[in-house]
Amino acid sequence: MEAGVDKERQPPQMNTLRRMKGIPGVEMDVTFQPQLLRWARERAGLTDEGLAGELRVPLARVHAWEQTGKMRFSQAEKLAAVTRTPFGYLFLSEPPDDRLPITDFRTVGDASVRHPSPDLLETIQTMQLRQAWMRDFLIEDGETLLPFVRSATLQDQPRAVAAAMRKTLGVERGWAADVHTWSDALLLLREKIEAARILIVINGVVGNNNHRKLDPEEFRGFVLSDAIAPLIFVNGADAKAAQMFTFAHELAHLWLGVDGVSDLDPLQPQHAQRQPVEQFCNGVAAEFVVPEHELKEYWAGARKQNEPFQDLARHFKVSPIVAARRALDAGLISRKAFSDFYSTYVKDERHTRSARKGGGSFWLNQNVRIGKRFGVAVVRAAKEGRLLYQQAYQLTGLRGNTFDQFAKNLGY
Repeated sequence: MEAGVDKERQPPQMNTLRRMKGIPGVEMDVTFQPQLLRWARERAGLTDEGLAGELRVPLARVHAWEQTGKMRFSQAEKLAAVTRTPFGYLFLSEPPDDRLPITDFRTVGDASVRHPSPDLLETIQTMQLRQAWMRDFLIEDGETLLPFVRSATLQDQPRAVAAAMRKTLGVERGWAADVHTWSDALLLLREKIEAARILIVINGVVGNNNHRKLDPEEFRGFVLSDAIAPLIFVNGADAKAAQMFTFAHELAHLWLGVDGVSDLDPLQPQHAQRQPVEQFCNGVAAEFVVPEHELKEYWAGARKQNEPFQDLARHFKVSPIVAARRALDAGLISRKAFSDFYSTYVKDERHTRSARKGGGSFWLNQNVRIGKRFGVAVVRAAKEGRLLYQQAYQLTGLRGNTFDQFAKNLGY
């Protein structure tokens, strides 16, 4: 059964067609509402030509489907698979309301963003499932409320909130300058965040499916706020330098106690008018990763370099665009200088991102895709008989011997 479709609520005709499909020599025609077919294609971010290419059919056939709704049953199954649409949805009378289950901050002023992809929706739903289980597990273990969740308001000074975040995590101002690489800085920050009882997940694909890559241009991260089991998700397909700002931004959301999905592209000048929550979280994150006082001290030397923003980025372990924006906010460069750099950087970054390859060790990936703290809790619960192994498999996305090896790697 497709994920997200209640078997008992599936249209009766779908089950009938499935049974007839199994009869030798029978190839059934089925008619859907045309807008359902268009919705499935657009939801997956595909053009009509793109869908035709994925299904290896003439473009005219896709046009015919979306005008009449009539197609072969086997074609409908393939369309559902390509568009990552639960098959039962195609039999509905109108497109379902599959808006994001948490606040969508991926907007610019009053402008809307594209409909959330199936990949983003599934990722959020999976993280909600993990958080709900973890919350119950921690309550059963007698865990106390985290005092920092909802400890800040929009009236607070971003600098003060950033300082509170550093204190909670146990890092000093300027800590990133003492770490050699972006990867080392991210690892250290991730460990500090987990030690503060925050669940951390970094993943660039849906689960462990490397064919379903998460698009950083759709979202950079999201947060599920909770005083018992808060969870931060960072899009691992993004550059490591950009992930540092995402970590800080989502931490600021926790200090406010506000769930949300962020694209974190408000650093360009034309994005000055943002929602108050995003403006605040960006300000806190900026002060957390690049404290203004430290920036001004370091700028005297950086400005003499051929690539001053790259030099700032290496020092603070952030992306060059964040470094440049901080220099603009601190009055160290002109708006034109920032705009010129921004235009060039975005073009180069998109090229670099398209050439970036995933991969890496499967087991090392699980450390960030599942998270050590969450993984230990699930394995422990399964070993103690508090959780069925089938449920543990569902929570981690690992099964059988793979789950056993994961548990062994965690020391169980």
